[in-house]
Amino acid sequence: MKILTLIVHANTQQELGDQLRTLSEVSGFTFSHVEGHGAQVERDPFLSARDKVVGYTPRVRVDILLDDADVSAVLEALRQAENSVTGDVVYWITPVEEGGHL
Repeated sequence: MKILTLIVHANTQQELGDQLRTLSEVSGFTFSHVEGHGAQVERDPFLSARDKVVGYTPRVRVDILLDDADVSAVLEALRQAENSVTGDVVYWITPVEEGGHL
């Protein structure tokens, strides 16, 4: 098992959620609201005037628990999608040693 973690601009949360729900490999996901701090790139289309003034960008962290074999398919589906999410996503993959329900 792996956890695919995505960081996206908060404005794209609904669209990304809709897209993830269409993927058979994704049985569920978790959204967490986070703040992006760091050097901002002026050409970033998601930066609002508010983001530039307050000094951070509202982001959403998405955690998706996937079978090892499904990670590549999910990443490829996200890359190929025609949406406002693609191009502004930071991601990483973390191995999961154990998981379940208590």
